Amino acid sequence: MRVPGRPDKTVVSVSLGSASRDVDEEIELLGRRVRLVRRGVGGDLRAARDLVAELDGQVDAIGIGGTDIYLSVGGRRYAIRDAVRIASAAARTPVVCGAGLKDTLERRAVAEVEPVVGWGGRRVLMVNSVDRYGMAEALTRHGADVLFGDLVFGLGLDVPLRSLSSLRRVARVALPVVGRLPFKWFYPTGTAQDAPAPRARFGRHYAWAEVLAGDWHYIRRHAPADLAGKDVLTNTTTPADVAFLRARGARRLITTTPRVGGRSLGTNLLEAALVAVEGAAGELPGERYDALAVAAGIRPAVLEL
Repeated sequence: MRVPGRPDKTVVSVSLGSASRDVDEEIELLGRRVRLVRRGVGGDLRAARDLVAELDGQVDAIGIGGTDIYLSVGGRRYAIRDAVRIASAAARTPVVCGAGLKDTLERRAVAEVEPVVGWGGRRVLMVNSVDRYGMAEALTRHGADVLFGDLVFGLGLDVPLRSLSSLRRVARVALPVVGRLPFKWFYPTGTAQDAPAPRARFGRHYAWAEVLAGDWHYIRRHAPADLAGKDVLTNTTTPADVAFLRARGARRLITTTPRVGGRSLGTNLLEAALVAVEGAAGELPGERYDALAVAAGIRPAVLEL
C-alpha cells in the first residue's frame, strides 16, 4: 500500500559529472511513484565509490552516471575498470549504468523520429559510437550517411570511421586496453564537462554534418560557434544546454528520453527506475526494457529551437 506523500521507490544516480547538474524529481512510472535523484561528485572516483557504499541498502536501485560499467559493441561487452570498481561498492542494492536500456531505447528513438528528421541520406556525425552502438546501428539501418568519430573525439586522432564493420574492428582492438585506463583520459568529468575543448579541432566534421549525435558532453565540448540549422540527437540535457544550442543557431534538439523538470532524464537514472519498479536484483534483458518502456510510454522528446 502506498503511503500518501511518499514515493514508492527511490533511485539515485551517482554521477562522475558536475554537481551543478543534480536533480531531485518525482515521476509516475508504471503506476508507481518514483523519486529520481542525481548526485554529481565532480569526477572524484573515491567519492563516487563511497557514495555508492553509503546508498547500498538504503535506496531501491543505483545508477552510475558519467561513465559506463561496460560498453556493448557488435555483441561483445567491454568492461570499464573505473566504473566496475565504483559499482562493486554495493552489495545489496542493484546497480546499473544505463547501457542495457540505452541499447533498446535509442534504437526505437531513431525509428520514432524518422517522420521528423528523415534519416535517408542525412549526414550524421556521431561524436562517439562505442557507447551507443544501438543508435549507430539504427541510424545506419535507416539510411543515414554516418561518420563515426570515436577515434577523432575520444583519442584525438583525425581518423573518422565510415562503417559499422570498421567501428567493430577498432572496438575489438582498442576497448580491452582503453577499459583498463583511467576513464578521465577519454571523457570529460566534473567541471571539465562545462569547459570548451582547449583548441577548436576537427571543426570540418561538424561543418560537414547536418545532424550531431551521441554523448552531449562530447558534442558540447567540441562544438564550434556556429551550429546554424543543425539537428542534435542526444540525451541528458539541461535548460542551460538548450540555451547553449539556441545561442549557436541549432535548429532542433531530440533527446532519447522524456524531459522532466526542464531536462531530459539520463538513461542510467531511468534504467535504475525501471529495475526498481520491476523489483529486479540487477540489469534486465533488453526485451524486458523495451516492453517496460512501451508500457510506460517512454518516448523521445523533440524540441524545436
